[in-house]
Amino acid sequence: MHHRHDGDGWVDCDCGQRHWGRFGAAGLLLVDEQRGALLQHRALWSHHGGTWGVPGGARSSAETALEAALREAAEEAAVPPDAVRPSHAWVEDHGAWSYTTIVAHPTRPFDARPADPESLDITWVPLESVADLPLLPAFGTMWPRILASAAAELVLVVDAANVVGSRPDGWWRDRAGATARLRDELGLLAPVPAASLGLPATLWWPHIVLVAEGRARGVPSLDGVAVVDAPGSGDDAIAAAVASAVADRPQDHVIAVTADRELRSRAEAAGGQHIGPSTLLELTRRNS
Repeated sequence: MHHRHDGDGWVDCDCGQRHWGRFGAAGLLLVDEQRGALLQHRALWSHHGGTWGVPGGARSSAETALEAALREAAEEAAVPPDAVRPSHAWVEDHGAWSYTTIVAHPTRPFDARPADPESLDITWVPLESVADLPLLPAFGTMWPRILASAAAELVLVVDAANVVGSRPDGWWRDRAGATARLRDELGLLAPVPAASLGLPATLWWPHIVLVAEGRARGVPSLDGVAVVDAPGSGDDAIAAAVASAVADRPQDHVIAVTADRELRSRAEAAGGQHIGPSTLLELTRRNS
């Protein structure tokens, strides 16, 4: 059942077209490595009826794009919001109106199906077969870019000692406490703008690995922030974490966060990228 909300309505766009969603619109593209992309065959009576796209619709004034995409996918395709982890988003921004495609990955099994009259079918389509379908025009235009990053995740491997040591807030008196504060800040980080990290798409929801050493060890992990205690050298543990992440999933963007020149070289040699603490801390300030 589709519930009406204050975002329902048409917008006359500067591009010369009318778009649905007074506050913009959003959709959910679920990507599963075995099954492909979860697509919606749009009802014949709908806008561009008979084409294929993603479950989605108008945002309400009180919703983020992610919240709107999850709600629409639940209403139209019976996708449980708690069975989904967002990876990244593509925003088609027209100024007066925008459409956000949230690319996400399922975290547990569920049965997707047409859940309201807006869908002729909801089905998994192999990624290599998506372009063969008659796609919703806007989705079809974006699909080649979406496909190139569809399976990718962002992994940030954070050098806790280096980042904590980059700001003079008394961290030397309580290294574990300073590391816990950094962990809490990182837990609020998502999403991060792609441009600040030199990545494709518009926004990313990172997996964060925070590597602690010495007297900073023993800080527990948080949901979204895995704290790893280095058994010996912190640099060795960080380099190993980058190498492991790249080897496990070569399609991912693995970024070490450190100002240490040698460690940056080791991250590059392992197939990762790197940014400095100031870039990370600027992102945490933006989200605080």
